[in-house]
Order: sequence, then C-alpha cells, then structure tokens
Amino acid sequence: MYNLRGLLIVTTLIWSLSTRTIAQSSSPKMMFGDTTHRKSGFAKDPHVVHFGKAYLMYYSVPVYKDSSGADHWGIGIARSTDLTTWQKVGEIRPVTEYEKKGLCAPGALVRDGKVHLFYQTYGNGRNDAICHAVSTDGIHFERNPTNPIFHPAISDWSCGRAIDADVIKFKNQYFLYFATRDTSYKIQQLGVAVASANTNFNREDWKQVDTKGPILKPELPWEGECIEGASVIERKGTLYMFYAGAYNNWPQQIGVARSTDGIHWERVQTQPFLKNGAPGTWNSSESGHPHIFTDKSGQTYLFYQGNNDKGKSWFLSNIPVDWTAAGPTLTK
Repeated sequence: MYNLRGLLIVTTLIWSLSTRTIAQSSSPKMMFGDTTHRKSGFAKDPHVVHFGKAYLMYYSVPVYKDSSGADHWGIGIARSTDLTTWQKVGEIRPVTEYEKKGLCAPGALVRDGKVHLFYQTYGNGRNDAICHAVSTDGIHFERNPTNPIFHPAISDWSCGRAIDADVIKFKNQYFLYFATRDTSYKIQQLGVAVASANTNFNREDWKQVDTKGPILKPELPWEGECIEGASVIERKGTLYMFYAGAYNNWPQQIGVARSTDGIHWERVQTQPFLKNGAPGTWNSSESGHPHIFTDKSGQTYLFYQGNNDKGKSWFLSNIPVDWTAAGPTLTK
C-alpha cells in the first residue's frame, strides 16, 4: 500500500499529466490538405518516415468517385525537409482486385534502405485486411505477392476485419498492431500479431498473439465505441501507444497507453492526451488518428488529423511532444 508521501507523489504525477492535456491552437504551424481531388483540402491518417535527405508523409485521400457517387480511397505521398511545409510528390491508387474498392490508412517503416508500407483495403466491411508493399524511392511501390498479408481469426471478440496497421520492431521481432470490430460490427478495438526479425512481411510470417481478447478496447467515456489508429514508439525499453478514441467527429481524440512487452497495455491517463479544438478552431470536430514520430534531431512530434466541419474537409498537423519520467507531455 502507498504511504501518505507516496500517495501525494502519485497524485502529483497524475495532476501534472492531466494539466498537459491541451487542444492545439487555431493557427498551427503545420497545416496540410491535399487539394488534388478536393479543392477545400482533404488528407487523413498521417504517417511519416525519414528517408534519404527528406521526410515522406503517407496519408489517406479519396482519389475518385464511382458511378454511384461512392468514394474510392488511395494513398497520397508528400515530401518535406522541415516537417512543416509539405509538397505532394506521388499517389498510390487501387490497381489489384483486392484493392478495387480502395486502399488507405498507411503505416510505414524504413529497413535496409527501402520503405515498407502497410495499408488496409477499404470498402469490404468485415473482409478488409492489411496489405504490404515495398519501395526503393519511397514513391513507387511493389505489392507483396502474398497480399493481403494479415487479418485476425474470427473469434468471440473479432469479426475478422483488420485496419489501421502500425508495425514496429521491438525485442527482436516485429509487432503489427491493428484495429478490428467485434462480432456485432459495433465496437472498434485493437489486436496484435508478431513476425520474426528476418521476416519479409509475407502473409505466412504473421502470427496473431492469442490474447483471449483485444489488447485495448474502449472503456472510458470519451472513447465512445472505438479505439483505433494505434501508433507505437519505444522509449527506454517501454512502448508508448498513441491511439484514437471514439469514431470520427464524435469527437475523436487521442489517448496514450504503455507496455513493457508489446502485448499488455495500461493507459497513461484517463483523459485525452490531445483533445479536439475549441469551437471556431480548425480541429473543433476532432483531433484524431495519431502518428508519433521522432525526427533526425531527436525531437518527437505527434501528427494527427482534424477538421471543423464534421468531415467535409480534413487537414493534417503536428505538435511537439516532450518526455519526462512519467511519460509524454505536450508543449504548450
């Protein structure tokens, strides 16, 4: 049991973390929206890597509408040298049978001078799954011939769908974090699969971890019926997961959990780490789908999506993240 002094220390840490919960200002330093297909600007689901002499950001964008008016999604690629100003340099559109309804929600890592991209199919409901592609220049990608490379087993807690992949190497193996729906297709929650350090990321390499349930599911009031968009970073042997709580525009906000084994997770705090903005700000409808990224100088940034019109437009931004013994904090 805690003595009084210990209880005061714990209480102080919790208070310190809660006071760091902020919403970004109405005029963020970075604001990116792809205007190729929608003049108002539209980009979701950011993921950034340092590749060569620049940074590449992969994001979801609606690339065309079919005859019924339904959006078909693709992946945009933008380049930056300062993490603030971005220029679109490429696009990945559906080309295969399994992608024909769309692809989106990119996650990426650099290994041996190549960019490995993990993305989901879109528009197939319970059958959406994770795919993989590789590139030598970060712009032109070759699909993995074993695609789709992963979907979870149908169980009493998962309908078999997999979206929002994030892959990280930890303790000499790769962890693939994904979001899935429950069997009623109502609750979004997280699972994990692993592959060996020498994997080619092929379908046969991934083994779902038998956790007897989701590794993280919505439990707090602000998380609503959804936890998705996991982005994981290692700090001194501990993994920190930045995740999106609640469905889009409920509002979606960003939380943080931590783990020492990559499988068992505990929340860092009970309130959102990054809230949606105040009325009238650019992200008043949500601050969602995070990506946590450390630049070449060692500074960490939280990339995320936001809008103020309930999803008619979407923009991407970032905010610096600092670290203390208690975990991540936002710079006011």
